[in-house]
Amino acid sequence: MNDQPFDQIEEAVASGGAASALDLLARKFLAEKQYPRLFETRLMEKRLELGLPLIQLGAIDTLPEPARAQYESGVREAAREAGALFLAEGDIARAWPYFRAVGDRETVASAIEQAEPNEQIDALIDIALGERVHPPKGLELVIAQHGICRAITYFEQFPDLDRREECLILLVRTLHSELVANLKSAIVQREGRAPTGNSIPELMAGRAWLFGEFDAYVDTSHVINVVRFALDLPNQDLQDQEAIRLALELCEYGAHLSPQFKMRGEPPFEDIYTDHAIYLHALLGEGMEGAIEHFKAKIVAQDDPMRAIQSAQVLVGLLVRRERYQEAIQISIQHLSSVDPTQLACPTLFQLCQLAGDSERLKELARAQGDLLSFAAGAIQS
Repeated sequence: MNDQPFDQIEEAVASGGAASALDLLARKFLAEKQYPRLFETRLMEKRLELGLPLIQLGAIDTLPEPARAQYESGVREAAREAGALFLAEGDIARAWPYFRAVGDRETVASAIEQAEPNEQIDALIDIALGERVHPPKGLELVIAQHGICRAITYFEQFPDLDRREECLILLVRTLHSELVANLKSAIVQREGRAPTGNSIPELMAGRAWLFGEFDAYVDTSHVINVVRFALDLPNQDLQDQEAIRLALELCEYGAHLSPQFKMRGEPPFEDIYTDHAIYLHALLGEGMEGAIEHFKAKIVAQDDPMRAIQSAQVLVGLLVRRERYQEAIQISIQHLSSVDPTQLACPTLFQLCQLAGDSERLKELARAQGDLLSFAAGAIQS
């Protein structure tokens, strides 16, 4: 670097003072798009304003009040300015640290929502998914860049994703669309023209030739994983129910595959496609009585106590989803009484009583188990 900028700073200090010199520096860094240096300049301006050493010494929290609060406010303003400048340039990856510093995830989430795949895509995926800024868009970018296999891996890697249900619906729709496209392609090759409609059962109807010993139209592990994830699909509105219907179509496809592509699942979903389909239908309120009997039989049939407990928890979870709390209480009493409540993957017995609004049952069970606190809750509520 030549001496001219340094001479200009000295002249500005001499003629206009420190504030003038820093203003000159800020305008220079802004014009040159050196936004990190602009950020540091803004902090120096704030230190000058507060009478603090211009070179920061120590951590901010060592400053006395009210200087500390005022300086922190200056840091937030400077971070927002630098972050906004990077966003204006389309550089979300470099904008994110500034917005993260001030706790503003929404601004970056909005920018990611509008983002198209580019050279920053892996950085955007890390921010959207790894930093939990916009998981659904992050998963969409993973699918676009790396395919559904990587998306499934990410989904499993981050089980606590915000907006998890939205991410799950995206996975179901993506795999369903891929399968429909591949089935149609196979039908065109065989029949010479593309069928109408996007229903998997309709595409399979009357076409037994689709399923020879070695015929599969998407990676079977993808189908198994997505069907397994689908148990967590919400069932509250039409969009949720549509996703469950798509997952049921995936189950029907899987049931048509040759034994070559089938594997035994974990209890109570040993027959992966049939058992998951029964559960998913029950989520929609279809065949509920049959589903309850089906999964009750699964509990009794287990020769391993741990597998019986696993199956019982699944049934309790299903009953809770359908708000059949009294039946869930009965299953819990019969099959889960010996399990430490903190180890359950379904609501505990006392939680089930609370959900059922059954304070008398809560008192009765709490007395039997010597649980004074839960008994007090039941007594107060009744």
